[in-house]
Amino acid sequence: MKRTPMYERHIAAGGRIVDFGGWELPVQYDATGIKTEHLAVRSKAGLFDVSHMGEITVEGPGAEKWLSRLVTNDIFVMKDFQVQYNIMCTEAGGVVDDLLVYRYGPEKFLLVVNAANVDKDWDWLRKHLPGDGVILENISMKTAETALQGPAAEAILARVADFDPSALKFFTFTDGVSVGGIPAIVSRTGYTGEDGFEIYVPWERGAELWDLLLEAGKDAGLIPIGLGARDSLRFEAGLPLCGHEYTDILGPLEAGFGFFVKVDKPGGFIGQPVLKRQKEEGLRRKIVGLRLEDKGVPRAGMDVADPSGKMVGTVTSGGYCPSLDANMALCCVETPAPAEGESLSVVIRDRPKQGVVVKRPFYDRKYKK
Repeated sequence: MKRTPMYERHIAAGGRIVDFGGWELPVQYDATGIKTEHLAVRSKAGLFDVSHMGEITVEGPGAEKWLSRLVTNDIFVMKDFQVQYNIMCTEAGGVVDDLLVYRYGPEKFLLVVNAANVDKDWDWLRKHLPGDGVILENISMKTAETALQGPAAEAILARVADFDPSALKFFTFTDGVSVGGIPAIVSRTGYTGEDGFEIYVPWERGAELWDLLLEAGKDAGLIPIGLGARDSLRFEAGLPLCGHEYTDILGPLEAGFGFFVKVDKPGGFIGQPVLKRQKEEGLRRKIVGLRLEDKGVPRAGMDVADPSGKMVGTVTSGGYCPSLDANMALCCVETPAPAEGESLSVVIRDRPKQGVVVKRPFYDRKYKK
């Protein structure tokens, strides 16, 4: 079991620790709870320890061309110091992982990958390395990361940063800055549906960063947030979770994220032929949003039935959405999929619970433009 630099802070704050992919992390804090933490991010601000995330640098004269072959989006259109959402696919069109690509220039990139997939991603990248021209380094255990999210995030960060956070545009980043005197990389992306920042610092200074941010945001309502609210926030905002909306057999087009798959980009990418064929021939399944009208909480893996009782799919993610005060689900179903307003049922404890298909995302995102 691994621990982030903030582990002792979580214990002191009453964090309920769970095993999350081999890391000891708080699922919630006993003094607040998941619903309170969730709503705090929506209304004020929340601080997340995401030091378990993976960071991998890609450098060398061949970096840009090589990386383009590994991801579905077009990194050639990126400007320097821009961040781009990306997906790595298998040859069969399934998903290895989804990730963020930070571009310094054509010869230097930073990849931020999911914590549970760091080793798998590292092996995948190394497996596809060319003979020369590209150098990889896994800096995950050298890098601590916090995510400061919510309407008050910008004002809080401005109190301790040596740069103006308001000048940082959505999906861009800056390097060579400091936060409270700690050297940092700061980006503005977000996994919650709210405006916010990701702050990367040296591993040994993670706890120091955690303390100074909580102190800076105390009068603005900033509180620490656990894994439970992190998941419910991303779920409301319609953001995918690898292993749920993406799997090695459930691809990005079926998950509804075709915007990030450039099937005709020059040079191609791993999995491109399969995804291009899916786009041309039509999908056999897709993910739809569902609001339960009967009592019951849908969970991943539950069966989904059409009005006749026929099983047509499964829940990929589900749960209670505090901002909506409703039980919602993302359901992967056979095509033709039901339209908005039509019915589906989730089978909970052997009993079908009626629901209505609704638009995704469930929550209107509040990102800064």
